[in-house]
Amino acid sequence: MEYAPPMFMRLIAWVVFVVLQVAFLPLAVLGTLMVTYRQLVVSRRMGVSQTAIEVINGRWTMHWFGIRADPATARLAGVLPNTSVPGLQLVLFPLWVKYKLSGVHFGYPRRPPADGAENMGDIVVARTFYFDRILARVLPEVEQFVLLGAGYDVRAYGPLAPAGVACFELDRPEMQAQKRSSLRDAGIEAADVTFVPVDFGREDVFGRLAAGGWDPGKKTAFLWEGVTLYLSEDDVRKTLRGVREHAAPGSVLVADFYGERLVRWMRGGAARKTLEYTGEGAAFALPFATDWEKTLRGFLDGEGLAPGESYFMGRANPRGPFMVVAECVARPTEPSSPAEDPSDGVATSRESAPQEPAPGNGADSVPSGWRREARP
Repeated sequence: MEYAPPMFMRLIAWVVFVVLQVAFLPLAVLGTLMVTYRQLVVSRRMGVSQTAIEVINGRWTMHWFGIRADPATARLAGVLPNTSVPGLQLVLFPLWVKYKLSGVHFGYPRRPPADGAENMGDIVVARTFYFDRILARVLPEVEQFVLLGAGYDVRAYGPLAPAGVACFELDRPEMQAQKRSSLRDAGIEAADVTFVPVDFGREDVFGRLAAGGWDPGKKTAFLWEGVTLYLSEDDVRKTLRGVREHAAPGSVLVADFYGERLVRWMRGGAARKTLEYTGEGAAFALPFATDWEKTLRGFLDGEGLAPGESYFMGRANPRGPFMVVAECVARPTEPSSPAEDPSDGVATSRESAPQEPAPGNGADSVPSGWRREARP
């Protein structure tokens, strides 16, 4: 629970906030233009995901407002060419001053409300907390941590890094090259992380991962955040099967899946045009209007995964939750046929993870799926 300040401090904080909000309006508009230009235009020019910027902007804001300590994100955001920390500060300054005076978060960002009472404006903040909660329990039980489509996620660095766990980041070559360059510029030590550049549409992901030192015989935690809604259902299912078929028993995939009401909103109006500007678009969704727990369980069971700890965000809404953060536990698989070519299995599994093709399928069938951590 947040500190409850005296009434007079809350009144002072409100007065100061209103005055600053009015006085800073022109600067807030300037800040919005600075952030938007870099997030959309510069990201497009660089060929990287603008939704990944949306996430790191949200996590930088959480750090600045004292909601979640994340110094690595703060340092990385400060050097990225496709976001603007000064712009964010101009937009959020009145809210930040109000928070500093009152000790209470108001509007955005805010600490996650009661589980199930989240709204769509809470996506980045609440989703981050729920992923953190599951990972805090899972990571001490595994030997490897794989970030699929890592984007600008920094859980493998600094105080957030899991101790004694081998960390791997997979992403498209151009995205990974830009991140590694920015990590160096920010002075963030990344020597303990293995970077695996992958062309998700053409290469065998699990094969590339194994070549980078990942051991399929060791229990692994896979993080797949903010990606599934931008893929086809086939690619999502292939990835789930890939984890099941190629990861050691007891391995865990922590992922998020989105409801139809959120994806419908993202397919319309300004949201759709913003995504299309950088060649992105919302696709896969699950029908969460009713029986959402049964829906998730049936979806995962169909790919041989067991559902674990899950957080259905917005489930208090009469229309049902708009997304879920879910732990997906890999079950033991049937032994391979003696005649099966092991390399095919790896490639298949590889592809399965990001866009897993069934055994025997070639690299061309790899889904274009494990892109970035970004999308909300």
